This record gives sequence, structure tokens and C-alpha cells, in this order.
Amino acid sequence: MADTNSVFPENFIWGAATASYQIEGAANEDGRGESIWDRFSHTPGNVDNGDTGDVAADHYHRWPDDIKIMKELGLQAYRFSVAWPRIFPKGRGQLNEPGLDFYSRLIDGLLEAGIQPFATLYHWDLPQALQDEGGWPVRSTAEAFANYADIVTRALGDRVAAWATLNEPMVSAFVGHMIGRHAPGHQDADEMLASAHHLLLAHGLALPAMRANAPKSKLGIVLNLQQHMPASGSDADRKEARLWDGNQNRMYLDPLSGRGYPQDVIAHYGRPMDFVKDGDMEIIARPIDYLGVNHYFRSVHRSPAIPDADNEPVTVQTLADVSEMGWEIYPPSMFDILMRVHLDYYFPEIYITENGVALPDRMNGQGEVHDARRIAYTRGHLLAAKSAMDLGVPLRGYFAWSFLDNFEWGYGYSKRFGLVWVDYETQQRVLKDSAKFYRKVIETNGAALELGD
Repeated sequence: MADTNSVFPENFIWGAATASYQIEGAANEDGRGESIWDRFSHTPGNVDNGDTGDVAADHYHRWPDDIKIMKELGLQAYRFSVAWPRIFPKGRGQLNEPGLDFYSRLIDGLLEAGIQPFATLYHWDLPQALQDEGGWPVRSTAEAFANYADIVTRALGDRVAAWATLNEPMVSAFVGHMIGRHAPGHQDADEMLASAHHLLLAHGLALPAMRANAPKSKLGIVLNLQQHMPASGSDADRKEARLWDGNQNRMYLDPLSGRGYPQDVIAHYGRPMDFVKDGDMEIIARPIDYLGVNHYFRSVHRSPAIPDADNEPVTVQTLADVSEMGWEIYPPSMFDILMRVHLDYYFPEIYITENGVALPDRMNGQGEVHDARRIAYTRGHLLAAKSAMDLGVPLRGYFAWSFLDNFEWGYGYSKRFGLVWVDYETQQRVLKDSAKFYRKVIETNGAALELGD
């Protein structure tokens, strides 16, 4: 028998997530403009195997059939992102009606299937025209985003159950402008800090119009959060973990919660924050209805400043089980991060907006994809999430990443996160074992987590 303690509340929402550039394709159709990921992926050396999102999973043409698969899985909600370059090919100015019509049809199709639309306005595909004007390091991009958010929510309004302004601004700022592994591929601390601020400012600037246009929708933002653990109790390791926690978590959670930027992080970079204008922090801290948490793994930090021989012995070990991304598979981290956010910050509701694992999936001769490790990953993380709920975390829903195999940014098509297998040659879709397992979880509202596969 299933343990009834694992059953989620009746109104808990079960969904899956995707992102526009990763699945849509149709990069040059119906007036869509160029994005920074088009430019980045078409630049040799940036993406494995020279892959691009030109076709991806061809969702732009196949969305009716994809909705049928969602319904077959029993999804109650679908999280997708709107491609800014489809709406405003130049980032502002002339509206591209065919782009807006695509999302209107998609939303209507979801509603007809009984699936709640959860829309994200920005999942990293900045119009290249705005990048040419300076991109996220300049304030005008935040203002252009607010206008874009106003137009989209005015048109699509409260047909959408929940809106998110941004997906993972830390990745846009830090990975795109400091490490350079994502578009636009820059490595500049000043750009990173200015981008982080203008992304958060864009979020805050957009909220009033979004709330007026979609009064029945929940409004929020999605952050990628993870625990950063010191490898030992040494001061050096603790300082290293604290810095990474600041870069990834506090740099975004603190200002959204009205606390301003964490001063230890600002001091670490030692750069002037002269792009922060009077009133900005109040705009950023405008109330939201929910926080979206994307969580995949934890990180354990060993200070590079002190040789291991001179540092304390490692007391926290990462486990040997890792994904194709090289990320540790450690389900208790889901409990840890949810509890940390709940205890250190206050958000009225929390959704797990992404959680999943890349594995070396293969289709066998019978057309089946057996992915037992993804089932174990999903089970472990959901049980950890339920444990956090039992202690008062206001978790309202879970979105598996991802619905479909897709273009995995700098890794191209070499990494598969999907519940549904995609043959990129034929665009055939096949339900993996994990999809069938997730369907049972949804059918039983979580009771299947305590049953065998």
C-alpha cells in the first residue's frame, strides 16, 4: 500500500516545463527576429557539434500534437516561455502580430485540453537588436522589457494562470556576462553586475502593467537556487561557499525581498554600482504572488586559495552518482533549498518550476526508452519536497524539466532531460518510462511515489 503521507494536497499542480528557443524551431518564420542565442549558436565554437536552435523540437509546428501528449500524460499545467523576438523582432517598436497569434493559439489549445498555461516572458532569448544597443548591461533594455511585458499580458491577459517575468536571471547575468558560456558570451564583472541589476529592474518595472492586464493571474519570477556547502569546517571553505551562495542565491533573493544587494558580494567584486538609481530597489522589491524555484543539484566547495594539504580534511563529500551534466544527484538538496528559502525569506507561494536530470537515454529495438535513474531522481526529489511541505513550506506545484528532449544551450542536442524522447531527424516523440511513471504520480496525486516502478 502507498503511504498516504506521500499524497500531496488536492489542489497541488502537476506540470512540465520547456523554453522557447529550446523547442520551438521556426527561427526564421512568421517575422521572428534574431535573438542572442541565434547569433551565439551560429558562431563556431560556442555550441557542441555546431548545433543551433533553428529547428529544435519543431514545437512551433507540432504544438497541437504536443498538447495531445501532455493530455495523455495527465499534465495539469504546462510552463512555456514567450520568445521576445517573435513579438518584437527588434526588441521594441513594430509589433509582430503573427508571433503573438502563435502564443494565443497555444494558450487556447492548452485551455481546451484542460491544461493551465504558466507563461514565462523571458527565458534568455534577448532580441539581438537590443544586444547591439548594449543588452542587459544598459538600463534601456529593462525599459524595453517592461513595454514588451505590457503588450503581451494585455493581449493574452488572464487566460494564463501564472506569469513569470524572468527565468534564472543569475544565468543571464553570471553565465552570459561573467563566465561567457551562454549568450552573449562575455566575460566582464562590470557587465555581470549591471546585467543582474537591470534584469531585476526589468522584473519590477513590468509588474504594475502585468497586474493591471492580468488581475486574475499569479505573478512571479523564477530563480535557479541551490545549496552551496563548504567541503569542510575551515574558514577558507566556508568563505568560498558563502561567496557562491551570494552569487547565485542572495544576489537575487535579497533585493526581491527588500533587503538590497548582499554587501559581501558587492565588496568581493569591488566595482562601483553607479547604475543603481534612486528608487530602483523599491521597484525591484514590489510584491509578487509566488517564487519559482528551479533546482537540480547542490554544490560542495573547496577553497582554491589554500592547498588541500594545508586545509582541514574534507568532511562533506559529493556522491559518486552524477548526471550527464556532471551534476551530483542528491535528492535531499531539494528539502534543504526549500526550507532555506522558506525560513530565510517570505514568499506567499512557491512552485518548483524546474527539476530534472540529463541521462544517456537510448531507444531500444522495440522503440522504448528505459530511464530508471530518471524515475529514481524524480521520486527522490518529490519525496524531499513533500517533507518540506510537511514542515510548512507553501509549495503549490511541481514542473518536471523537461517535457521534451531539446536544445540544451551550449551542449546542443547532446544532453537529454526530457520525459518524452525526441528523434531530431524525424521529430518522432516517444514516452520514456519516466513519463509513464510521472503519469502515475499525477493520477495518484503522489501516492505512486511509494509504489514500485
